[in-house]
This record gives sequence, C-alpha cells and structure tokens, in this order.
Amino acid sequence: MSHSTTYTNKASYYLSFLKQAIRGEEMDYTTGSIRKAVIMLAIPMVLEMIMESVFALVDLYFVGHLPQSDKAQQVVGLAESVITIIYSIAIGISMAATALVARRIGEKDPEEAAKAGAQTTTLSIIITVVLSIAGFIFAKDILRLMGASAETVEYGANYTRILTGGSIVIMLLFLINGIFRGAGDASMAMRSLTIANIANIILCPLLIRGLGPVPAFGLTGAAMATTIGRGIGVMYQLYHLFNGKSIIKMKASYFIPVWEQVKKIIGIAAPGTLQFLIGSGSWIVLTAIVAQSGETASAGYITAIRVIMFFLLPAWGLSNAAATLVGQNLGAKQPQRAEESVLKTAKYNAIFMGIVTLLFLLLSPYIIGFFAEKPDTRKIAVEAMLIISSGYIFYGVGMVMMNAFNGAGDTRTPTIINAVGFWLFQIPLAIFLSKTLKMGATGAFIAIPAAETAMAIAFYILFRKGKWKQVKV
Repeated sequence: MSHSTTYTNKASYYLSFLKQAIRGEEMDYTTGSIRKAVIMLAIPMVLEMIMESVFALVDLYFVGHLPQSDKAQQVVGLAESVITIIYSIAIGISMAATALVARRIGEKDPEEAAKAGAQTTTLSIIITVVLSIAGFIFAKDILRLMGASAETVEYGANYTRILTGGSIVIMLLFLINGIFRGAGDASMAMRSLTIANIANIILCPLLIRGLGPVPAFGLTGAAMATTIGRGIGVMYQLYHLFNGKSIIKMKASYFIPVWEQVKKIIGIAAPGTLQFLIGSGSWIVLTAIVAQSGETASAGYITAIRVIMFFLLPAWGLSNAAATLVGQNLGAKQPQRAEESVLKTAKYNAIFMGIVTLLFLLLSPYIIGFFAEKPDTRKIAVEAMLIISSGYIFYGVGMVMMNAFNGAGDTRTPTIINAVGFWLFQIPLAIFLSKTLKMGATGAFIAIPAAETAMAIAFYILFRKGKWKQVKV
C-alpha cells in the first residue's frame, strides 16, 4: 500500500470520527477506548465553547468600532465583570446537573437522570428571576460601584439593564447544556450555542448600526442582540428536552420540586457556585485595580481578556469531558477508568494550551490589532496577553483536575483551592505589585499566571490522592 493511500485512509477515518462526534451518536462512555471516549466528548464540547467565545468576540468587534470605543469597551468590561456572578451561579448549578445526570446515566437510569435535570432547572429559574429584577433596577448603581465615571454610567446604563435583566437566558443556556453534557449528549449543547451565535451575528450589526426601519441602538444594541440570540438557543434546547428524541426525556411532572432532590442539588451547587463566585469576584477586583490606571489601561486589559477567553473556552470545553467521564464511570463503579480518563484529558489540554501560548508569542500584536484601533490600547492589551499566557500549560492541567472533582460531585475541594489561590494569593500579590511596587496594570497582569500555576499544582496533588472516588451523589 502506498504512503498516499495510507494518508487518505487515515484522513477518511478521522473525518468520519469528527462527523460522529458532531452528530452526537450515542456511545457508552463507561466501556471501550478511553481515548475515543475523551475525543468523542471533547470535539463537540470544544466547539460549544468556541461558540460561547464567539459571542464575546462579535460584541467586542462591533463595540470596538463605535465612536466612543474606549468608553464603550469599559462599560462592556465592567458590566460583564458583574455578569460573571450570574455565570458563576449558572455554572455552579449546571455543575450539580452534570454530576447528578452523569452519575444516573452511568447507573443506566435515564428516567432519574431526567428528574435530576428538571429539578435543577426549577431551582435555577427561581434564583435567576430574583437576580434579573435586581440587575435591571440597580444597573446604574452597579456601574458606579465598579468605579465608572458619571458620564460612563449614563452611557452604559441601558446596556447593563438589558444584560443583567435578561440573565435568565444565560442561566438556562448554561444549565440545560450541563444536563446534555452529563448525559453524554455534548453535540446537542454545541448545536444550541451555534444557533444562538448565528442569531447574535446577524442581530449585532443590525441593532448596533441600524438598517432601514431598524434604528441604530449603539452600545445598547449589543446587549439586545446577545440576549435575543441566547433566548433563541434556549428555545431550541427546551424543544429537544421535551420532544422525546434525546437521551434525556423531560416531563412536566418532573419540574415539581422534590425536597430531597433539591437538597442534594443545593449540596453540590452551593459550593460549586461559591467556587466560581470566588473566581469571578477576584476578576472583578482585578478589573477595578486596572481601571485605576485609567480608561486606556482598562480598555486594553478588557480587550486582552476577551481575546484570551476566546482561546481559553475551547480548553474549558475539553476539560468538561473530564466531568462527564468521571461522573459516568463512577456511576458504573469504575473509579480507575475515571482516573485514567482525567489524566488523558489533562495531557490533551496541556498540548492545546502550549500551542496557544506559542501563537500568542508570535501573533499577539496582529490579533489585538483586529479588535483595538488606538495604539496605546493595543500596547497594553498585547502586554496583558503575553504575561497572562505564560501560565497557560499549568492552567490547562488545573482546569481539567478541577472539572474532575466537580464531575465526581466534590465541589468543595475546588472551592477551597479557589478561595486560597485567588483571595489569599492573587489579589494580595496584584495589590502589592501594582500599588506598593508601583507597577500599575502590569502588576495585576503578573499576579494572574502566578496564582493559576500555584492552583494547578494544588489540584494535581489532591487529585492523585484520590478521595474524590469515594464521593456519593
């Protein structure tokens, strides 16, 4: 057989494999090749996270070309720093959904998996309605609290109102995708975000710039487009939850609160939510520290973070595979297979993050130049990208280990590591470098990879001890 024929056969095999993963063909993740299980889950999960990051980049591109681009980018950064609180709650509850659904699927009990998913949905809706109302009413106060000037508060009030007021769609999109991922149906989660993205890409320029009878809403249009786009994605999810064709088959009766089930969900979701609130809270403080160096520094940092997130979210998607594999294999009473799955996923993520680090070293000025027009903003953004990406390989391994704990239902261990890493190390270091040593925004940038590297080492050590294998959910 010639070399060309061999390469053609390999290409055909990998293409077929890719199609299988994207289509979401059913597979038992508790048997067979671990490598295939990781890749089958990871491909749609990575694509899902790329879709999530496209939301941010589409907004960043159009907002970055508004007349008052620095002010607009600062509003987006400040508002979304606060929205990360909603993300944290959504991720915390979806973590519980993934852990419970994956464990029940591993036990071959899809009906109980569906009930667990429905109960988490009920709980999340109750919580988010309260937060959405509060965000809509106190939008201006939120921006003031974040250190925005009076002019910026007025300019960004409607953007913040819509983004926080419509946070229920953020919650449901994350949560329902967590249910699908727990069931091993990662392709459904990917498709819902693809649909939401297509809507956002169409609506963003239309609502920001206007066209024909549609007025130009400017910055406010970006929030409208994002909220409507996510809402369309949620409607697609709900249709597939109830039409009886997916692994998880919902019934209206499953949504009636069952206290024992709700209690179990809260037991996993509360520390899981706190885990991400701790992380997002530290990002808010870092954003505020950088903002004290001026609007240009703030705009540069926010631009860099949005671009960085585009590359981090695929890695997060790959690490999500670990949560599903751990949950399902523990449910199937195969803890050793669960551990092997995590180590293989960590290896792939470290390779991916190494490639991204190299990409940033070579191309960061060109990447940033696409999103920021002002030279001073570009300079700060490039500096932030290069410094933060220096810890990427460690971060890639750390996020896999963290998701492995979460997938096992042990959300407390990552919460403790996050609390120590972010609040007792990262924030004090950022303040010391930026204030005491007068390094300004650069000091805050340096604190990020330093803390992430230390946390990754802690995650790895505790993972190898193996106590997560005994967690019951």
